[in-house]
Amino acid sequence: MRTATRQFTRWFSMALAALACTVLTGCASMRLIDSDVVSVAAVPPGMSLQGAKYRFERLPSQVHNPEAGMAEQQAEAAMTAVGLVRDDAQAQLSVMVGFSGSSYLADPWGRPLGPGWSPHGSISIGTGWGGSFGSHIGLGMGMRFPPPTHYRREVSLIMRDLKSGQVVYETRASHAGPWSDSVPIFTTLFQAAMANFPNPPTGVRRVNIELPR
Repeated sequence: MRTATRQFTRWFSMALAALACTVLTGCASMRLIDSDVVSVAAVPPGMSLQGAKYRFERLPSQVHNPEAGMAEQQAEAAMTAVGLVRDDAQAQLSVMVGFSGSSYLADPWGRPLGPGWSPHGSISIGTGWGGSFGSHIGLGMGMRFPPPTHYRREVSLIMRDLKSGQVVYETRASHAGPWSDSVPIFTTLFQAAMANFPNPPTGVRRVNIELPR
């Protein structure tokens, strides 16, 4: 029976190694950024947003914020990709850019840990043999680990008709995940926010964009 146990242990270890290799090689080059997006169009009759010219508008709190300039560059690239044109002198629309980010400790499923979490969590599978009236065989490994840090980021774009002052398009995109590199994630969020422009579907939708690691 001990021989069978050693064989099973060897097989189990090889299977784990093969699975890890498959996961690592299959996911080494790209990562999937899944964003939750909500967009609302409120375009008055006779007005078209396709190819419209715009300029950026900042809140007083954003005027001297260098991150606002970076966010506008990322938003501009996403808007250019859907046909909008930045033209400060002849703008038809003003665009206000919003962005925010926060970090949190997450459980293995990516959910925020509550105040009662324990820093000594572990995963363990034991090996054993015994019993006068029966026997059992188990395999596994145990380890202790600190909870991972995850990041939640959100962007928004509010487009206003400069003649009437009416908001004609609003869109928001958010993503939570383990990636700490903010610049490419925010860039991807602006791309997701502009998906389906200028005729977005109703309600919350998931927009998936692949991003190099």
